[in-house]
Amino acid sequence: MVDLRLDAQWIDYAIIALYFAFVLGVGWYAKRGISTSIEFFLSGRSLPAWVTGLAFISANLGAVEIMGMSATGAEFGMPTMHYFWVGAIPAMLFLGVVMMPFYYGSKVRSVPEFMRMRFGTGAHLVNALSFALAQLLIAGVNLYLLATIVNRLLGWPQWVGLVVAAAFVLFYITVGGLSAAIYNEVLQFFVIVAALLPLTLIGLHRVGGWSGMKERVAGDGMLGEEQLHTWPGQALSGFDSPVLSVVGIVFGLGFVLSFGYWTTNFVEVQRAMASKSITAARMTPIIGAFPKMFIPFIVIVPGMIAAVLVGELTEFKQLDVAGDATGAAATGVTYNDALLLLMRDVLPNGLLGVAIAGLLAAFMAGMAANISAFNTVVSYDLYQQYVKKDAPDAHYTLVGRIATAAACVIAIFTALIAGQFSNLMDYLQTLFGFFNAPLFATFILGMFWKRMTPAAGWSGLASGTLAAVILWSSSTFFHLFELPGQGLAFMSAATAFVVDIVVSVVVTQFTAPKPAHALKGLVYSETPKADLVDSDEKDLPLWRRPVPMAGLGLAMVIILNIVFA
Repeated sequence: MVDLRLDAQWIDYAIIALYFAFVLGVGWYAKRGISTSIEFFLSGRSLPAWVTGLAFISANLGAVEIMGMSATGAEFGMPTMHYFWVGAIPAMLFLGVVMMPFYYGSKVRSVPEFMRMRFGTGAHLVNALSFALAQLLIAGVNLYLLATIVNRLLGWPQWVGLVVAAAFVLFYITVGGLSAAIYNEVLQFFVIVAALLPLTLIGLHRVGGWSGMKERVAGDGMLGEEQLHTWPGQALSGFDSPVLSVVGIVFGLGFVLSFGYWTTNFVEVQRAMASKSITAARMTPIIGAFPKMFIPFIVIVPGMIAAVLVGELTEFKQLDVAGDATGAAATGVTYNDALLLLMRDVLPNGLLGVAIAGLLAAFMAGMAANISAFNTVVSYDLYQQYVKKDAPDAHYTLVGRIATAAACVIAIFTALIAGQFSNLMDYLQTLFGFFNAPLFATFILGMFWKRMTPAAGWSGLASGTLAAVILWSSSTFFHLFELPGQGLAFMSAATAFVVDIVVSVVVTQFTAPKPAHALKGLVYSETPKADLVDSDEKDLPLWRRPVPMAGLGLAMVIILNIVFA
């Protein structure tokens, strides 16, 4: 068995202890500002855009970004950049420009509550239940990786790490609510960058700089030169045809999965909802888009370096590409270990402590985001809506704290599911295809087509989800067809989207829509344009206005796609 134990010394432990002291202190400090359920669940809608913007991106900077993307970078190379430049930035900008005015202006407390106002209780219940389940599963991913780091650092059994990590998140969310999560996410963003930037620079130095890395990756005798170009990304998409690969990435990832995740996922939208105005809410994902487009250079590149620098991972990749599953398993490592292996081999003590703190920060940020969104949906959308409608405000805050505790306990068990996947991106993209892709289809159709009916809302959502599960199961369990790479996740998401649209259109023809006056603030054509912007937005400088900044962000990401094509 390969020794993955990190050689931490007293200075590393001191840095980690200092970080955790700050985390707990922020949670305790945030407690002072909580007297109502809105303050607990949505920070009283009082936070500035720069805080919510950094929290927006940090909430996503968990297992998917750090371990999942470094693992996929080690496996596929530069095509992994698509998850950021195609699969995130355009959707984030669209959320800020088009969708946030509806979320914030309608004064809903969650995304499922928006579904209830637009489509009624059928679609609301389907969305709330599927979202709650998804958050428990994804929180388990972050918790599993947190426990893995504790195991590597201290040698503790995994179950001990799971319990300890869950306890820390439980404390600061239960005590400080969303404010504690958001301010910790801002802190964690800077800790994560401070951890990963030195790792990337030292790793590049070890392989002879950027040109040295390209030379070694191109000559690795496996995927070779293909790993140095983002397009057409056939190994990533799973399609042999370059044309189909581009279509799969643009439509499956860039449209369905990306827009489905970023525009409807309450984990992210909740941060923008905590803003102090419509303009601040719109700017939240747009501000987040700028650091987001450069994060792959400190997440994906280290994975690529590890694949050519760390002997065990190089051997694993050779056997994996050759199709020797038994030999690959015998190496004792997987792609998920890429970042840890690189940290073990290149970081000196002191920087190792910063790196470990950065990973812990990332996983805690991700898990806390999942838990804070989960407790809001459980309290408002399930408990208040279907169990006890007219309880005192403090009662719902108590329910939220109980839901937080329950979620942390359940996440310990869902973490064990995550541990069964050699590349966590496969698992997470599958979950997004199941839950987010059909939700986006329902949202986008309902927001721009006033004729769409409540019956179409819930039936389309349920049909799309079921279609994605059936397609995935037919490949995974019955082997009716196979798609390597992320092709199955892309195909499942696209299927969910198309089925949702078709079922919604058909059902709408035979059922009654809501009256037009009930759609104000929920459907674009029925909402006065003045309700979608702050009255003083036109007087703000360009760098504080959503549309010009979104245009700049889109131009920058197009340039990045061209330069690294």
